[in-house]
Amino acid sequence: MLTDRRRVALPIRCQSVTKIRHLPIAPTRVRTLTSGADIDAHRHEDHQIAYAARGVVAVTTDRGSWVAPATRALWIPAGTVHAHQAHGEVELHLVGLPSTTNPLRLSEPGVLAVGPLLRELIVAYTRCPDDDTAERRRLRGVLLDQLRAAPQHPVHLPTPRDPRLVALGEILRADPADRRGLGALGTVVGASDRTLSRLFKADLGMTFPQWRTQLRLHRALVLLAEDAPVTAVAHACGWSSTSAFIDVFRQAFGHTPGSHRRTGNVDSQ
Repeated sequence: MLTDRRRVALPIRCQSVTKIRHLPIAPTRVRTLTSGADIDAHRHEDHQIAYAARGVVAVTTDRGSWVAPATRALWIPAGTVHAHQAHGEVELHLVGLPSTTNPLRLSEPGVLAVGPLLRELIVAYTRCPDDDTAERRRLRGVLLDQLRAAPQHPVHLPTPRDPRLVALGEILRADPADRRGLGALGTVVGASDRTLSRLFKADLGMTFPQWRTQLRLHRALVLLAEDAPVTAVAHACGWSSTSAFIDVFRQAFGHTPGSHRRTGNVDSQ
């Protein structure tokens, strides 16, 4: 049985303004982070792409959290206060782009698919960030073209604001395998299932089952990055069977959880 002893990051909106660092320029570089390491809340005046070629990286803002394995990258718009956390040993590639360069045309954080070509472009572009040769400028142009064409994925766990949803979220974050429905959970948080259903749509823009699936997928990515067995992850995250977990995971991320756990750098399947 898996036990969850990971430190829970303080929500961005709860952190003191004095603790939020301001970095005018978003760096382009490679960082290696140990499992559990984090980069505290900060913002910069540039856009940034965060890509974990190995391990899983999570980005948290006051709007929610995004978790990305090696088949996904995270888009962080200029001015967004955010924090990073590593799950597993993470090879984090960061690409900074001026605020005037927005190939995704997104004003909110997002997740984009990373195929083999885009992956190699990101890795190559972050390898020598101080290089200003004509070759590197051409590389940047191809990278921007691939970013414009990259499919976007709604792999987002929004943060609730209504106190009743906050309480419900805390229950399920503590135990994603909790299978109680809205009626049973509503008796704990003091709201009817009809009220909670309405709040999920109004506050989070999704249904309760959709939100719970996102929560379970996020936790599954973290556990897999920590080398937990697939069957144990399926059980800990509340799926009725390992095969059901594999099907949902493949639909969300394009590969099986087994390949994700074996390699860290997953192959397309």
